[in-house]
Amino acid sequence: MLVERLVEQRHQAVLEVFAGVSITQVALRYGVTRQTVHRWLRQYGCDGLAGLADHSSRPGSCPHQMPPEIEARLITLRVEHPEWGPQTLRHELKEEGREPLPAHSSIYRCLVRHALITPEPRKRKRSDYRRWERSRSMELWQMDVMGGVMLEDSTELKVVTGLDDHSRFCISAKLVLRATARPVCEALAEALRRYGVPDQILTDNGKVFTGRFGPGTGEVLFDRICRENGIRHILTAPRSPTTTGKVERFHKTVRVEFLQDKVFASVAEAQGELDQWVERYNRRRPHQGIGMVSPVTRFALAVPELAQELQSPPEELRPVGPSGRTVTRVVGRDGRISLACFPYQVGRWLAGESVDVVLRDDALLEIFNRGVLVKVHARRHPKEANPTIPARSTPRPRPAARPSSDLAVIRMVDPTGCVSFAGTSYRAGKALRGLQVEVRLLEDTVEFWLGGERIRTHKATHDPSKVHGAFATPGGRPRKAKVG
Repeated sequence: MLVERLVEQRHQAVLEVFAGVSITQVALRYGVTRQTVHRWLRQYGCDGLAGLADHSSRPGSCPHQMPPEIEARLITLRVEHPEWGPQTLRHELKEEGREPLPAHSSIYRCLVRHALITPEPRKRKRSDYRRWERSRSMELWQMDVMGGVMLEDSTELKVVTGLDDHSRFCISAKLVLRATARPVCEALAEALRRYGVPDQILTDNGKVFTGRFGPGTGEVLFDRICRENGIRHILTAPRSPTTTGKVERFHKTVRVEFLQDKVFASVAEAQGELDQWVERYNRRRPHQGIGMVSPVTRFALAVPELAQELQSPPEELRPVGPSGRTVTRVVGRDGRISLACFPYQVGRWLAGESVDVVLRDDALLEIFNRGVLVKVHARRHPKEANPTIPARSTPRPRPAARPSSDLAVIRMVDPTGCVSFAGTSYRAGKALRGLQVEVRLLEDTVEFWLGGERIRTHKATHDPSKVHGAFATPGGRPRKAKVG
């Protein structure tokens, strides 16, 4: 009724203008601006009385929006390589020949939109830092020691690391039980035999590198090796870790890309896996600090023996293609459909219409209406949720899923279609109102089962301390007996 009254008033204002009343007087009478009256006239002239109703100000299209194929490929690359940031992802898209190539900021917003990255406050500008780099390889090595490599018997190993300053090529990554003088010097000697003698070596003031702050006055073994090979040993100022920033940043890369949640059975196993990772870091992985090329590209200019390794074939791309799985949904009044509890925009002009959704293996959703492609989206719901979506046609018979947990509780679906578990409400669906379902807990997910089949999966959001109380009443809260 309010909308009809609003349209009637605007129609009356338009008629007054047609009758010869000035636009200024009409605007004052109805308490609006002259521009608003002009807009009413344009809308009435284009669409008649229907044009005077309120319309969404959202544009019909966005020409500079990232194509869904590019967005889906970004999501796939990020899931396969969680350590890759916007710059590396953009480099991979460029190597694959994807067009149009999105900007770094667009890729960052895409990762935030799909909850693949946590937004953080802006750091200091790069111009605020004083950056330096030697002009050629083998001019300066940076060496240090890092920990954090764990064995199954809780033994912590140390890694003697070394990095060429110009090329970021890793010249040493040797595991030792104790980072004493002899194992560190053995790692240095091994690097010298393998790659040659650099002009300088930069280290911090650790006792294994220098006797500068030690009780004695003589040189340590590390200084002796440098002196005998004509290497100038450079020490950082006390409490200045940014001087050896390149090798420190290499330590972060090792922890994020190699040591993440890893425990090894033996030193030999750990060293073997570390050597394989270093091989990929030196020869395959593009480095942002040197223009998105692999470190061996620069380092081989000073070590000719490595030049042939630049011809290594690129990694094969994972083939993608349609999966052929189709589901049917009815478009809601808001122009959206729902898949695995995630909304996807189709368009209000299709409200009430049935659409076919094709699920592709390359993280794409294609939405068809009467055989015509109307929308393409990047998949937002988890891939493992695809089998739980009912198919349009009769699916092939598949073995019944095994329960995820031996512990189960019975809960009744309330009139709103929700189930209460551990003090938290989880959505089951209005179609199950009044029915009893089994609730099972698997790690960080809550599953609903009915008739031996899993009907819905949710990410656990309840308080873990209340789980024990939930399983203590497997049949649900006992009903109060009526007195009298």
